[in-house]
Amino acid sequence: MLHEDDERGVGYDMAGTALTSRCRVAKRSAIKPFLVMQVLAAANARAAAGGDVLHLELGEPSGGAPAAAIVAARAALDGAALGYSEALGLPRLREAIACHVEHRYGITVPARRIAVTMGASGGFILAFLAAFDAGARVALADPGYPAYRNILEALDIDVVPIAAAAENGFQPTLAELDALPGTIDGLIIASPANPTGSVLPSDQLGAIARWCSGRGVRLISDEIYHGITYGTAPGTALAHSDDAVIVNSFSKYWCLTGWRTGWLVLPEDLLEPVERLAQNLFIAPSAIGQHAALGALGAHDELDSRVAGYARNRRVLLDALPAMGLDQIAPPDGAFYLYADISRFGLDAITFCARLLADTGVAITPGNDFDQARGDRFVRLSFAGSAATIDQAIERLGPWLEQLKRAA
Repeated sequence: MLHEDDERGVGYDMAGTALTSRCRVAKRSAIKPFLVMQVLAAANARAAAGGDVLHLELGEPSGGAPAAAIVAARAALDGAALGYSEALGLPRLREAIACHVEHRYGITVPARRIAVTMGASGGFILAFLAAFDAGARVALADPGYPAYRNILEALDIDVVPIAAAAENGFQPTLAELDALPGTIDGLIIASPANPTGSVLPSDQLGAIARWCSGRGVRLISDEIYHGITYGTAPGTALAHSDDAVIVNSFSKYWCLTGWRTGWLVLPEDLLEPVERLAQNLFIAPSAIGQHAALGALGAHDELDSRVAGYARNRRVLLDALPAMGLDQIAPPDGAFYLYADISRFGLDAITFCARLLADTGVAITPGNDFDQARGDRFVRLSFAGSAATIDQAIERLGPWLEQLKRAA
């Protein structure tokens, strides 16, 4: 990985050793790594060496794609050759997503405002490029999904962090928005959020949307965990703003992580810009992924049973962890994560996670991924796995944490 380059274009690796090539590497690539993927690599190395691993690091639903998605994908493979769709996706899928939006939220959105994307990640790239010029200032709450920050920085967009407070579920407040230095061009919110699982109350979501509309601030609302909640369902920014961009995905509730299919709900002024960008950057979303998504949209019974499994795992962890000393946890109202304060154990998060994996085989994610200023005090545990995985992780965590407490 490039660390820096001098004025002659000589690159250096992370150890400071000069690289042999004299060709330049773009500075926009010098973003921070996604640490959860490094944890995964370490966990896989342990498994390859014969060790056992309990995966609580990835936000990936267990069980694979729903049966209806597999049936739809197989039918597509057995039918006509899979070729390019339109740049914004199969018309049939865009119409089906529009129907889903109306059914879930009671909001009518024409299918032409739906853009199918290469996962939510492709959606973020298209939305950021269409809405923000280089040098624009976009605010987001810390802790938050690290790819927001890293994609923005790769696009030469300035990130304005909001140090969100635990007592507010690590969600941004109007007071914090008013206190931001200078003006901003955009705001990213997530409800339910990653890594915390916290949900913005409907009145707070509406107030933030109105704050943005009144100041010409483009609101980007990450709603990829809708459908995975443990109480009141979160609202959508669509209900409060005609200017907001909604980002969603078939990866989480619909369990199609590897199929790389997401979508945007776009305001009128971004329809043509996003289409032009999609044509040139991606040509079209994955054809097989789109057919799988069409099948998944009808699989609510199977998928809701999986959410019940997440709820069970969440309940078991929330019962067990406080007794082990992990008693400061963000409110996990949705998604499938617990964001816990580990500062009492005397280890920084990266060391904590590395030792936990080495000693017990339990893989979790350091909070440094999500909050550059305070993340070394936190870890994220995913409870998207099986009940057996969660139960075994609890059995291993207890004695290990007890040893840490005695040593602290």
